[in-house]
Amino acid sequence: MPNQAELLPGTLDLLILKAVSLGPQHGYGILLRIEQISGQTLSIEQGALYPALYRLDRQNLLETEWGISDNNRRAKYYRLTKEGVKRLKAETQSWNRSVSAVAAALGARPEEA
Repeated sequence: MPNQAELLPGTLDLLILKAVSLGPQHGYGILLRIEQISGQTLSIEQGALYPALYRLDRQNLLETEWGISDNNRRAKYYRLTKEGVKRLKAETQSWNRSVSAVAAALGARPEEA
Protein backbone atom coordinates (compact mmCIF):
# COMPACT_ATOMS: atom_id res chain seq x y z
CA MET A 1 0.00 0.00 0.00
CA PRO A 2 1.41 3.40 -0.91
CA ASN A 3 0.42 5.08 2.39
CA GLN A 4 1.97 2.37 4.56
CA ALA A 5 5.29 3.07 6.27
CA GLU A 6 7.72 0.34 7.21
CA LEU A 7 8.00 -0.28 10.93
CA LEU A 8 11.64 0.27 11.86
CA PRO A 9 13.42 -2.33 14.01
CA GLY A 10 13.20 -1.51 17.68
CA THR A 11 10.18 0.78 17.43
CA LEU A 12 7.36 -1.65 18.21
CA ASP A 13 7.83 -1.48 21.99
CA LEU A 14 7.91 2.32 21.88
CA LEU A 15 4.72 2.45 19.83
CA ILE A 16 2.96 0.03 22.18
CA LEU A 17 4.00 2.04 25.23
CA LYS A 18 2.78 5.24 23.59
CA ALA A 19 -0.54 3.69 22.55
CA VAL A 20 -1.16 2.34 26.05
CA SER A 21 -0.13 5.67 27.64
CA LEU A 22 -3.23 7.20 26.00
CA GLY A 23 -5.44 4.95 28.11
CA PRO A 24 -5.87 1.26 28.97
CA GLN A 25 -6.54 -0.89 25.93
CA HIS A 26 -6.83 -4.55 24.95
CA GLY A 27 -4.49 -6.09 22.39
CA TYR A 28 -6.54 -5.57 19.25
CA GLY A 29 -7.41 -2.07 20.47
CA ILE A 30 -3.67 -1.32 20.69
CA LEU A 31 -3.30 -2.32 17.02
CA LEU A 32 -6.12 0.01 16.07
CA ARG A 33 -4.77 2.83 18.23
CA ILE A 34 -1.30 2.62 16.62
CA GLU A 35 -2.92 2.76 13.19
CA GLN A 36 -5.02 5.74 14.29
CA ILE A 37 -2.23 7.78 15.91
CA SER A 38 0.08 7.13 12.95
CA GLY A 39 -2.46 8.47 10.49
CA GLN A 40 -3.11 4.95 9.15
CA THR A 41 0.52 4.65 7.98
CA LEU A 42 1.68 2.00 10.46
CA SER A 43 0.10 -1.42 10.68
CA ILE A 44 1.19 -3.96 13.28
CA GLU A 45 0.70 -7.68 12.74
CA GLN A 46 -0.98 -9.55 15.59
CA GLY A 47 1.83 -12.11 15.40
CA ALA A 48 4.29 -9.37 16.38
CA LEU A 49 2.06 -7.53 18.86
CA TYR A 50 1.22 -10.27 21.33
CA PRO A 51 4.81 -11.46 21.94
CA ALA A 52 5.78 -7.79 22.44
CA LEU A 53 2.95 -7.28 24.96
CA TYR A 54 4.07 -10.40 26.83
CA ARG A 55 7.68 -9.15 26.84
CA LEU A 56 6.70 -5.68 28.10
CA ASP A 57 4.54 -7.25 30.80
CA ARG A 58 7.45 -9.47 31.92
CA GLN A 59 9.68 -6.37 32.08
CA ASN A 60 7.12 -4.76 34.43
CA LEU A 61 6.43 -1.96 31.93
CA LEU A 62 2.78 -2.99 31.54
CA GLU A 63 0.23 -4.35 33.93
CA THR A 64 -2.88 -6.25 32.93
CA GLU A 65 -6.42 -6.82 34.09
CA TRP A 66 -9.33 -8.64 32.56
CA GLY A 67 -12.32 -6.68 31.32
CA ILE A 68 -15.05 -6.63 28.69
CA SER A 69 -14.30 -5.21 25.22
CA ASP A 70 -16.61 -3.02 23.13
CA ASN A 71 -17.96 -6.11 21.39
CA ASN A 72 -18.85 -7.64 24.78
CA ARG A 73 -16.02 -10.18 24.90
CA ARG A 74 -13.63 -10.92 27.71
CA ALA A 75 -10.28 -9.25 26.98
CA LYS A 76 -6.99 -8.54 28.73
CA TYR A 77 -6.48 -4.79 29.14
CA TYR A 78 -3.02 -3.25 29.37
CA ARG A 79 -1.93 -0.11 31.19
CA LEU A 80 1.48 1.44 31.88
CA THR A 81 3.26 0.89 35.16
CA LYS A 82 5.44 3.60 36.71
CA GLU A 83 8.41 1.86 35.10
CA GLY A 84 6.57 1.90 31.79
CA VAL A 85 6.04 5.66 32.04
CA LYS A 86 9.77 6.14 32.72
CA ARG A 87 10.76 3.87 29.81
CA LEU A 88 8.36 5.66 27.44
CA LYS A 89 9.88 9.02 28.36
CA ALA A 90 13.47 7.77 27.95
CA GLU A 91 12.74 5.94 24.68
CA THR A 92 10.88 8.96 23.27
CA GLN A 93 13.82 11.25 24.06
CA SER A 94 16.24 8.79 22.46
CA TRP A 95 14.04 8.41 19.39
CA ASN A 96 13.73 12.20 18.98
CA ARG A 97 17.52 12.57 19.18
CA SER A 98 17.96 9.91 16.50
CA VAL A 99 15.35 11.47 14.22
CA SER A 100 16.99 14.90 14.57
CA ALA A 101 20.43 13.47 13.77
CA VAL A 102 19.21 11.61 10.68
CA ALA A 103 17.21 14.65 9.50
CA ALA A 104 20.31 16.83 9.89
CA ALA A 105 22.43 14.33 7.94
CA LEU A 106 19.85 14.04 5.16
CA GLY A 107 19.59 17.82 4.92
CA ALA A 108 23.34 18.28 4.42
CA ARG A 109 24.44 20.07 1.22
CA PRO A 110 27.67 19.56 -0.71
CA GLU A 111 29.06 22.93 0.41
CA GLU A 112 28.60 21.90 4.06
CA ALA A 113 30.62 18.71 3.76
